[in-house]
Amino acid sequence: MVEEESRLRELAARVRTADVVDAMGRAHRHRCHLIDLHSPTPDRLLFGPAVTISYMPSCRKALPPERYNFSALFQEAVRDGGRGRVLVLASNGYPDASLGGGGKLSQLTVHGLAGVLTDGRLRDFRQLSEFGFAVYCGGESVRWGGDTITPFEANRPALVSGVAVRPGDYVFADSSGAAVIPAVEVLQILEEADRVVRDEARFAEEVRQEGGSAHEPEE
Repeated sequence: MVEEESRLRELAARVRTADVVDAMGRAHRHRCHLIDLHSPTPDRLLFGPAVTISYMPSCRKALPPERYNFSALFQEAVRDGGRGRVLVLASNGYPDASLGGGGKLSQLTVHGLAGVLTDGRLRDFRQLSEFGFAVYCGGESVRWGGDTITPFEANRPALVSGVAVRPGDYVFADSSGAAVIPAVEVLQILEEADRVVRDEARFAEEVRQEGGSAHEPEE
């Protein structure tokens, strides 16, 4: 297990989101990518198995805040361990609402998470950039979102910008976007993504040597 995880991280460091999406496209027909993300940590790679929290419209009667709050749902999400995991927050139709900020997300450092991915907005980009994890989201917010949406359930399948994320699926994100990889295929997909990188490098070299007549690699 340790050797496989080391191999996964070695491969992840060699590829980009576009390479992962190309590799996924060779194996699946479903959409796996997220674009138009913003980040206070654009130079950091986000990679790891997902834990999820889904949000719903706030309602004190249906979702009493003493039970349905970020800290409670986060503890449920990382109940089996958080180190190296990616916290995926699903806005469920509220992409302009803030799903958290520096205070709430500071809990990721305590549990050693790799970072956070969400299709909603986050607050406190400057503070988030000072934490040791990677952050990719729908944008920065200046307004608290707790009166609009509230955490509802943890570690259930979620939809993030139309992409299905199941607990344990691997999240890959960099400054160009994000991709979600089924857990059972993560090694196969990353090896294929690495082949994509090598094929493109070989094609570029052939173009350089042959003056533009090389055969393009398969996408």
